[in-house]
Amino acid sequence: MRWSLYLTGVVVSGFGTTAMWLVSGIWVKSLTGSDSLAALASFALWAPVLVGPLLGTLADRVRRRPLMVVLNLAMAVLLPLLLWVESADRVWLLFAVLVLYGAQGAVHDAAEQALMTVAVDEKRLGTFNGLRMTANESMKLIAPLVAAGLFTRYGGGPVALLDAVSFAVAAGLFALMPVREERPARPESRNWWRETAEGVRLLRGSRVLVPLVATGAFTMLLAGVNGAAIYAVVDEGLGHAPAYAGVLYAVQGVGSVLAGLVTGPLLRRVPERTLSAAGLALFAVAVGVRGALPYEATALAASAVIGLGMPWVLIAVMTAVQKEAPAEAVGRVAATANTLVMAPNALAIALGAGLVAVMDVRVLLPVAAVAGAIWALTLAVPSRRRAAPAASTG
Repeated sequence: MRWSLYLTGVVVSGFGTTAMWLVSGIWVKSLTGSDSLAALASFALWAPVLVGPLLGTLADRVRRRPLMVVLNLAMAVLLPLLLWVESADRVWLLFAVLVLYGAQGAVHDAAEQALMTVAVDEKRLGTFNGLRMTANESMKLIAPLVAAGLFTRYGGGPVALLDAVSFAVAAGLFALMPVREERPARPESRNWWRETAEGVRLLRGSRVLVPLVATGAFTMLLAGVNGAAIYAVVDEGLGHAPAYAGVLYAVQGVGSVLAGLVTGPLLRRVPERTLSAAGLALFAVAVGVRGALPYEATALAASAVIGLGMPWVLIAVMTAVQKEAPAEAVGRVAATANTLVMAPNALAIALGAGLVAVMDVRVLLPVAAVAGAIWALTLAVPSRRRAAPAASTG
């Protein structure tokens, strides 16, 4: 029951969030005519992740389910304000709401991960996180079409209202979840900075989490370079119009849906470290193949494999955090891990844009693939060495 309510809430809110993410940049572009301001719309949504450890501290100070309900209701009230964004001189309001949107998402993600340690048995965390990924990714296949159609016909206001309704429905579903939470113990120090620093310290001191978070960050670094190069692949390699990138992303989304479905069974058989290494290896090989072999069939197949491999890395990090972090600090550790994993992606997009200008993608992407494969191998080999003595006993 609690799983179905929660996952339905994820689907509903994920639909609205994906729609708003797509429309925000188009909305700014249509009102201002500025490409740079349109790009800043996406950055406004993403920017609060940079202070994720500070925001995640809130998730450890209060009960998580009521916090998630309040956060969703707050966005349901806030988003209708965007109906007033009808001209370029009101774009500032859209940016302000987008920043708050991103901050809400950072706190909400931390609270979600912490709540699941109470609501889900530890042995099923991998399965649950995989289903959550599938729910999110499936919405990315549907919501953009709906959002684009709504915006084209009616403008951005109705999309904002759709998102507000999705937040309100998600709040109701989360409120109905039959989860019993104890009130968090009052920390010895109510100093926000010290509590945040404690979450960072717990992550840094974990031998399990450090290599997994580092792998997640490196994977997202490569993902940023790969994303920056996709239009060069489409244009120079495949000879298609830029819009064909949407086809590759759609196929990648299908791979991500599949990744979420198979993650649970895999994590019942292999540790998070092994799954992360396998995911990075698949991702890296697929990136290299798509860059080196400019054929439509290989590009489509590689896109599906990219969608399969990258989520394995992210789910492995998420599951390990939920298992390893102390119950009273899951929110802070999860938010810190999310910041460390996601921040390199933005840097890599800028780096990749510069590299694409001076380097052929048929060289750039295979080089990135080799780097990813080497990292995956170094991550996997130590785990095999530890497993060898255990296998020889008995």
